[in-house]
Amino acid sequence: MNLEISEVANLPTKYGTFKIQTFKEHHKEHLVIFTKELSDAPIIRVHSECLTGDALSSLKCDCGDQLDVALNMIAKEGGMILYLRQEGRNIGLLNKVNAYALQDKGFDTVAANHQLGFPADARSYEIVHDILKYYDIHKIKLLTNNPEKIKSLQAIEIVERLPIIVKTNKFNEAYLEVKKEQMGHLL
Repeated sequence: MNLEISEVANLPTKYGTFKIQTFKEHHKEHLVIFTKELSDAPIIRVHSECLTGDALSSLKCDCGDQLDVALNMIAKEGGMILYLRQEGRNIGLLNKVNAYALQDKGFDTVAANHQLGFPADARSYEIVHDILKYYDIHKIKLLTNNPEKIKSLQAIEIVERLPIIVKTNKFNEAYLEVKKEQMGHLL
């Protein structure tokens, strides 16, 4: 895969100080946030961009809360977050907002994506292999509830799956139920 890779820079945050590096794949720029020291099998969180959840603290999903848990854990225990630019399960921000509008009319998240002509989840994780190979990482502890991420990373030795547990609220209960019942998430 043809990647353009940035230099490494420091990123001081409320969680601690991390290193950051960008991997540009065609028109998408993915961000890697990591601690200085990485174990032989570091904690890895593959996180897909969610502007509404990550930056705007939306209560409709659990994305921002998952990112918060991951940043806290990795700051304390070491590891890496691969922040993939796959907004709205890779349907883009415009379509995600259109899916939100359908959800406001009673569609669940999967049905809304189907109504717009998209699969339930259009994300891809091939870039993860290239990024981990760049850092010479062959074994990981994967921080996820998503069985599709686990399946897609079979070329990497996953020594442990760490659940990522966040609280529900009245706005995301149905969303999380769909993730569990229709998408097989390990909640």
